[in-house]
Amino acid sequence: MRRVGMLATVATVLTLAAGLALAAGSDSKGKFYFKKSCKTCHTKGAEGGEVTPLTKTQEQWKRYFTKGLHKKGSQKLTDVVPAEQLPEVQLFLVNHAADSPQPETCG
Repeated sequence: MRRVGMLATVATVLTLAAGLALAAGSDSKGKFYFKKSCKTCHTKGAEGGEVTPLTKTQEQWKRYFTKGLHKKGSQKLTDVVPAEQLPEVQLFLVNHAADSPQPETCG
């Protein structure tokens, strides 16, 4: 009986660790996609002005992605970032927003 309990605990820990690894992977992919698709126009002095995760709060980033619009609403967000990459970009920006527990610029 004791061995079964220990195996269940180990299985739970491994499942949680795998979930955390997937979340971290998506977050790092989001940072990569953000740099690749967004930083060209969104650096200091560039056409779109500087944009980093710190530009908005978590709630503001969520609203931005819910609307799905870019360039002050004149362009679909999917015209800039491929739809399959948007969830990771959103995860990165929300996880590192100005009011998040782990704010980050984007370097």
